[in-house]
Amino acid sequence: MSDNTSHAPTVQCPTCGGPSVFEPANAWRPFCSQRCKNIDLGAWAAEEFRMPVQTPPQEAQYGDPRTED
Repeated sequence: MSDNTSHAPTVQCPTCGGPSVFEPANAWRPFCSQRCKNIDLGAWAAEEFRMPVQTPPQEAQYGDPRTED
């Protein structure tokens, strides 16, 4: 007797936190749906995901070609 249930791991959807089957049959993996994937894409497009950086002081000359010799 064969069992056709999937043994693929279930991961947490990065957008909604719900369960998402992580296997090739899930076209939106690691997301649970196209909606969650589009929400994440929109957040990237709106630059909501940024690496924290420390702003250099105004008088810092690094990277300003006008002040570099």
